[in-house]
Amino acid sequence: MQFLSNFAISATYKRFVAVHRVSDYKPFIQFYVFKGRCFLVFLKEIVFGIIGGLGLFVYGIHLMGEGLHKLAGTGIRRILRSLTSKPLMAMVVGAIITALIQSSSATTVLAVGFVNAGLMTLNQTIGVILGANIGTTITAQIIAFKLTDYALPILGIGYALNFFCKEKSWKNIGEFLLGFGMLFLGLSIMTSVVKPMSGNPVIRGLFIKYDNNILLAMLTGIVVTAILQSSSATTGIVLALAASNLITLNGAIPMILGCNIGTCITALLASIGTSINAKRTAWAHVFFNVIGSALFLIFLRPFRFIVLHSSTDLVRQCANAHTFFNVIGSFLFLPLTNLYATFIRGVITGKEDVEIDHIPTYLENHLLNTPEVAVDAATKEIIRTLDLTRIMIASSMQGFFENDPKHLQKVETQEEAVDARRLKITDYLVELMQRQLSEEVSKKIPAMIHVINDVERIGDHAMNLKKLAQQENDLKLCFSQKAMEETRAAYKELIDMLDVTLDALRDNDIEKAALVLKKEKNINRMRDEYKANHINRLEQGDCNVLAGVVFIDLLANFEKIGDHLTNVGQAIMDSLQWSRQ
Repeated sequence: MQFLSNFAISATYKRFVAVHRVSDYKPFIQFYVFKGRCFLVFLKEIVFGIIGGLGLFVYGIHLMGEGLHKLAGTGIRRILRSLTSKPLMAMVVGAIITALIQSSSATTVLAVGFVNAGLMTLNQTIGVILGANIGTTITAQIIAFKLTDYALPILGIGYALNFFCKEKSWKNIGEFLLGFGMLFLGLSIMTSVVKPMSGNPVIRGLFIKYDNNILLAMLTGIVVTAILQSSSATTGIVLALAASNLITLNGAIPMILGCNIGTCITALLASIGTSINAKRTAWAHVFFNVIGSALFLIFLRPFRFIVLHSSTDLVRQCANAHTFFNVIGSFLFLPLTNLYATFIRGVITGKEDVEIDHIPTYLENHLLNTPEVAVDAATKEIIRTLDLTRIMIASSMQGFFENDPKHLQKVETQEEAVDARRLKITDYLVELMQRQLSEEVSKKIPAMIHVINDVERIGDHAMNLKKLAQQENDLKLCFSQKAMEETRAAYKELIDMLDVTLDALRDNDIEKAALVLKKEKNINRMRDEYKANHINRLEQGDCNVLAGVVFIDLLANFEKIGDHLTNVGQAIMDSLQWSRQ
């Protein structure tokens, strides 16, 4: 494997030509061609080995993440959303989730999606991003244990568990071990093909440039990570080079700093076409890694001194450099989370998004000791939630009438907020029932639980309206003028009914509650009348069949929403009657 050293043959060739006749060239040329072919074979082995080894390495990281993700279940999204109210907790959650899914990019993209959906705030995601940078270092630390000799047995055990076990948890463990084994098998292949090059002075000379040129090493880390979309993959390459003695700690540290910057490209791509706060989340990731890398370059000598004394093994030193950078940087930024969020808002300017609050505003635990006040607080929260369903219905129908999907973007997130509030309100009322209550309050609470359930069902039908509007947009459906007029009339009656219901709840007004019941009859009458008109249009060929199906479904959802509003109106009337007895 030392054919590279024969580059010196060119000088010999010149001396040979100078003293020999043309007829004497043949043996030398044959020897030269033989050496050239050997070099090409060697070059092919290197290229194929690096490509194949890197492929196994990256796919192994992916499989490990998938296995751990499945073991953790679908709770990752719920945990990320619910346990990030404080910066330190957000950082811990981000670190744990990234360690599970083996990708800081995936965690950051998840955070960008949550901010775009209104499930998290910018301040919350900054903590998650700091934690994601810590969590991603676990891969390098695992690699530094040098378990390459056990790659094949681990692969075999992983395959056996995944293939033969029927229980899901064991199959997921098998998938994790498959990825674990592939990671080290890929690393072993990469190391075996690059190690022979360590003895070649030409190749070593190329890598010496990284030791002497910090910016070149950092740029290499940025570019390679941006291409591979994985800082773990780039760090794995650096560790393989270190294991082969092709790179020193001087060149490895700036390359590792560069890979932390390069990994930001994934979040930036994910933020294209999202809200301004989602874009700010992606750029918060970029600025953190750029600013952190710049600070560590300034203090490169003391940092290198710390890393150098953390271990006697070069591979472990490189892994520690990756960990130290992210841990130290994250804890330096953590106390400045709110200030950093303000900085990001100042740098990335744009129209502010209206954040959809999943957390109730009025439900205070200390009010439970005063049941009458707690009931009022729960009523206000129900009104707030019903008002959100009105916004959902209005957005869905605006998207339908204007044939514009941009109005539909927030509806699904709003529906999630309605579901979350319904759970909180129900739990609050159930807890209130455990207290000493008056007869009036005792009778109101079950009615209020029914009301919030009806409100949640209205949110479900609003989602149906959104899907029908999306169907109209996707299929480019055309409705007759008469059908559009009837849809607008039924929608107007429904919105009027919703507004009256909201007023009845706010004012505790029995007369408005009675009006809700009357309007429900109008909704039913319009549904029957418009369905008959639609059948006539179908018979006369004035209506498209697919458009007609959407039209009928719209009316059906209007009628169902009217039914739930009637239940709310009836509950208001019954509740007021109890309070007047």
